[in-house]
Amino acid sequence: MQLKPNAFRLHETVRSVETMSRFALAVLALASGVYTYLGVRGLLDGSASFVFFAAIIYSVAVSVAIYAFWTYMMRFIPLVVGGVQRLGLFVTMAVGCCMIIAMSSWLNAAALAGSAALEQHMAVTLQGYAEDLDNAHARALASQSLLPDVERAAARFSALAQDERDSGALTGTQGSGSVVQLLSQMSTQMNQLGATISGSRADVATLFENGSARLATMRELVSTPGDITPRADAFQAEAVQLSAIIAALQQTDVAASVKRAAADLSAGFIAPIADGRSADLANRQDQVMETVRASVAAQSAALSGAADEILAQPVVEQRRFVPLSSAEAVIRYWSDFIPSWAGAISIDLLPVVLVLTLMVVNDAMRREAETLQEAETITAAEMLRVMALYRRMGAEGASEAAAALAPHFTEREAIPPDGVDKPRPDDDATVTPIASAPRKRGEGPRPA
Repeated sequence: MQLKPNAFRLHETVRSVETMSRFALAVLALASGVYTYLGVRGLLDGSASFVFFAAIIYSVAVSVAIYAFWTYMMRFIPLVVGGVQRLGLFVTMAVGCCMIIAMSSWLNAAALAGSAALEQHMAVTLQGYAEDLDNAHARALASQSLLPDVERAAARFSALAQDERDSGALTGTQGSGSVVQLLSQMSTQMNQLGATISGSRADVATLFENGSARLATMRELVSTPGDITPRADAFQAEAVQLSAIIAALQQTDVAASVKRAAADLSAGFIAPIADGRSADLANRQDQVMETVRASVAAQSAALSGAADEILAQPVVEQRRFVPLSSAEAVIRYWSDFIPSWAGAISIDLLPVVLVLTLMVVNDAMRREAETLQEAETITAAEMLRVMALYRRMGAEGASEAAAALAPHFTEREAIPPDGVDKPRPDDDATVTPIASAPRKRGEGPRPA
């Protein structure tokens, strides 16, 4: 059997945890203020003393605001029972929660995950720089792929010139003439173009090696533990150097130069005059030189097409590292730090659970009090006091009733119902007087 009703026990429990609720709310407000101080300190610029005092003032204001707001909510919402009034308080609480998140929660998240967010920003930027370096290097190597075609064309022209000189393979007459001179000229131009392409290979290798070394240094800055600020500054310096290397690597691309050289082969083709001693030999030399012209035009078209394919590849855009504050990094990469955001918001909005709990408990107490009988809501001492008061009220009520009815009965006796005046009981004529004189001991009764 319950010695106390459930509503009374709920009321006692609420009163017993009131101090704990205040203490918990104060601790949560203080914790939010501390992390707000850490978050806002990274956003302020100026002297150390200015940053310190400004951050302290802001964090204290946040702590006081959070404590006052949730104190009001914990006091008023459980007591309001009207639907419209409670809905208004809920809307007020929602607006207050949004304001708390705006002024505190994101700074708490910056304090909790600011360094990790900056490292994430550097890692993403590093990945972009690595892709840019690989793309620029691949494009430079694509230009190197033209070298075998150029060398093969140079070797073919040189071999034809040698065959014509030794055996007259083209004109039927051996010796050096206009055809040999033309073939040697084409071979020389192809060799010069091949030397240009080969010369850029060493530059490409050197630049790529330097860029890889910069990337390695940047990876160390991202993964090395310690304060994030000096690491971010060093990372930015390395990023500037790497951007310069990527730009230089793109400038070593000889595809455009190969295309221009290939176009010059066909457009700038100059055939020497046939120097044959006979008309037949001169005619054969002209025919061979026309054949060489067609071959040079075909080779030029092939090299130009290959160079166009390389030039059609997208150019690597210049990338720039943008330094961010810890708060900006947390906001930009929020999806990677959802647990930190959840913890930062929970510190500020955990009192919502306390408010809802108190509201439910107060509603339960009101329902319990409405369904209980009066005998179950008072103690034995209270019952005794109520009974004593009841008896006292009954006694005082009877006295007042008798006093009120006495005049009424006197009037009814003064006028009889039949109209005949009867002698009153207190009349002297109807009362026998009794001698009241004292008698002495031994005396008999007095005569009548």
